Amino acid sequence: MNEQVLLWDDLRVILAVARSRSLSGAGRRLGVSHATVFRRLAAIETRLGVRLFDRAPNGYAPTVAGEDLALTAERVETLTLDAQGRIVGHDLRPSGTVRVTTTQSLLVGLMTPVFASFASAHPDITLEVVVSNEVFDLARREADVAIRLQTSPLESLVGRRLGTVAQAIYGADPSALPAEAHWIGGDERMNYRALEDWMTSHGHDERCRYRVDTVLGMLEAARCGIGLAVLPCYLADGDPRLCRIGARLPELAVDVWMLTHPHLRRTARIRAFVDHVASAFRRLSGRLDGTPG
Repeated sequence: MNEQVLLWDDLRVILAVARSRSLSGAGRRLGVSHATVFRRLAAIETRLGVRLFDRAPNGYAPTVAGEDLALTAERVETLTLDAQGRIVGHDLRPSGTVRVTTTQSLLVGLMTPVFASFASAHPDITLEVVVSNEVFDLARREADVAIRLQTSPLESLVGRRLGTVAQAIYGADPSALPAEAHWIGGDERMNYRALEDWMTSHGHDERCRYRVDTVLGMLEAARCGIGLAVLPCYLADGDPRLCRIGARLPELAVDVWMLTHPHLRRTARIRAFVDHVASAFRRLSGRLDGTPG
């Protein structure tokens, strides 16, 4: 009978596969490789003597048994997180770990010096930084704090608007004309709909000869003279290899938010981190909005 005991770690694997519908997606949620997820799922199914997922070309679909266990896992997860939230609210000392998720361009262009000054001011707090364009689920503690560009944060989260990021057209050739030049665009994996719509509305998508799935990739392509690119002013202003072409683009300005879960905002380490970042961004306002500094 002991061989059939279902552990919380088993439920976490089942839930991750059910949510992601793939081994690689489940692996990212669990912080392990897809091969590890495959082995653990196979071991669970063998131990229970039941198939939990149907393998199909378009992903892993839960069977009736799999759906049942995934729902059970969600209930256990909710109870666990609620209890953790109540306990963690009693943390009064700024120590421990703060797990932060942000984008690659924000980390490289703005956040690393801010994180460095925070680490110096709070040596008892360890920062874990997760770089991803994906929206991590703060309610499920995939991260403690998210710093990213958003227009309308979820109502279930609490946070602060840190400022507005201005964007403009940049290129290596100051004489380039936007209506005639080649363009650099975002790959579909960026899911950068606002830029795609803007380029289409201005006809620039027809002259887009280079696409890449990161803002930093677009920045480097513009530096190398591949074409013109819309870039955040905080990244491109001051770059000796680039020049701003035309005025800022107010229709592509976007807010940067710092978000966390309501249960966590009372903890000393989260309060210390949030206050430090908010103070730093007040000093960075000129870089964010692209005004001369």
